[in-house]
Amino acid sequence: MLWNNFYQIFGQMVVLAGAALLVLLLVTLILGRILIKQDKLIFPRVLIFTLDLLYGPFKKFSVIMGLDEKIVDQIGVEVRNKVNQKKFENIEPREKLLILPHCLRSLDCKAKLESSGLICNDCKKCVIGVLKEKGEKLGYKVFIIPGSTFLQKIAEKNKFKAVLGVACYQDLNLAMMKMASFSPQGVVLSRDGCIKTKVDIKAVLDKMGYPSPINTPEESLTPLSSCSKDHHRGPYKEF
Repeated sequence: MLWNNFYQIFGQMVVLAGAALLVLLLVTLILGRILIKQDKLIFPRVLIFTLDLLYGPFKKFSVIMGLDEKIVDQIGVEVRNKVNQKKFENIEPREKLLILPHCLRSLDCKAKLESSGLICNDCKKCVIGVLKEKGEKLGYKVFIIPGSTFLQKIAEKNKFKAVLGVACYQDLNLAMMKMASFSPQGVVLSRDGCIKTKVDIKAVLDKMGYPSPINTPEESLTPLSSCSKDHHRGPYKEF
């Protein structure tokens, strides 16, 4: 009889825990969608806690709800950007890192891979050279990496207080999760993949705090790459 009561109570506890978990996931999803659609940040610590603790289950729950699992990473990036924005902006550029993905490079890239990532030779054939130049002019340490293992090595070998990264939603969210103590900011690739990826240059420069020219057409801020239809016209335009 005692064991029967124990199993009954245990079963009820499991059901209640499962129901509480579903409610937590649903609340997180609702708050996240409010942030994305209305730009309103509600209970950010609850969002981050749930996303970090239940990352895998949250993705499966999103699929069950008929949503793209990418929304989990989108919410994660948006929340972390909002929460860390002011602190990031108050840190001097010389104490920040700019992390760029190697997939942004030109198909004709001749850069060599070393322990700290790709060593850009400033050929001006891709957006990396432009962002690297602007970042270093402000004082950023710039790294071009092919994977998260390089990020860990960079974090171990460099002193910094904040980090700005560019990547696809999933890689960016996971990286910002790992770098939570460094006031991370992120810019998502406008086109992801393994090659020929794209990013909004102006969005990265805005995050960096780089002064933008007034009334400058967006197309004049976007260099021409070897991946574009106009690749025959030459290397990237300068600002």
